[in-house]
Amino acid sequence: MRHKRLSHSIFSGAALALCALSTAPSLAQAANPQAPAAPAKAAANPNMTIASVNGEKITLGDVQKTIQSLPPAAQSLRSNPTVLVPIVVNQLIDQKVIQAAAIKDGLENKPDVKAAMQSAADAVLQNAYLEQKVRPMITDSALKAYYDKHYADRKPEEEIHARHILVNTKEQADSIIKQLDKGADFSKLAAADSADKGTAAQNGGDLGWFKRGDMIPAFSDAAFTMKPGSISQTPVHTQYGWHVIQVLGTRTAPVPSFAQEKDRIRAILIRDDVKKVIDNAQKAAKVVRYDVNGKVVPAK
Repeated sequence: MRHKRLSHSIFSGAALALCALSTAPSLAQAANPQAPAAPAKAAANPNMTIASVNGEKITLGDVQKTIQSLPPAAQSLRSNPTVLVPIVVNQLIDQKVIQAAAIKDGLENKPDVKAAMQSAADAVLQNAYLEQKVRPMITDSALKAYYDKHYADRKPEEEIHARHILVNTKEQADSIIKQLDKGADFSKLAAADSADKGTAAQNGGDLGWFKRGDMIPAFSDAAFTMKPGSISQTPVHTQYGWHVIQVLGTRTAPVPSFAQEKDRIRAILIRDDVKKVIDNAQKAAKVVRYDVNGKVVPAK
């Protein structure tokens, strides 16, 4: 029922990672715990060989790059390189072994595999170009300028805390309203009868605090006219069905601070700046479109 918020994944996880590396001496020593500690300069050399597969080297730099691109869920492992590095080295060895076996079988020459490899290479190149062009635009001053422009004149917004029971017909909703008027427990009815089987139903229909724009208009228009403690006496119809609403409380939410909105603003600027880069690239290219009959579609 809340508006869908689309997350725009602009770059690959590795392309956007801006994480600090574990120290090279720790990595080198953890990769080979039996070896004596190397001098600092040698240990810090990213070209140091950690392992090899059929003579093809896996270097300290390869290990560092892999750690850089770890997903957020695995970032906590960085504090324990003694555990993390052997795992990463084993993963890189496995990858090299499988790649060697695939090449031995000639899989890189299969048309579908070749096309997939080309597609992956194209994606890497595209992401590299977008990162090169967009990253310099996403500065702290740009983030602050966006905040000042869009939040300076914003007024505090009203929020309400509400819960609902969603059913498929008006008759069901009318029946639930009658039961509630006679003292039935809202939470129990929501758990038993609500078609909204997500978190809300599990929490007795509780939707938490929300602003007017967070919900679809028909729902918000009804909920924001109700007083705390009241239950809608007329079922509210939306595209999802029929709602029985109870408003639990109201409050005024302050304008969020720059620190609170910084990550969201960064995502907005990345989205907008990527579009600008793509638009500029299109202007510099000769793009021809064709219809289903193979005829050229006139440019707009």
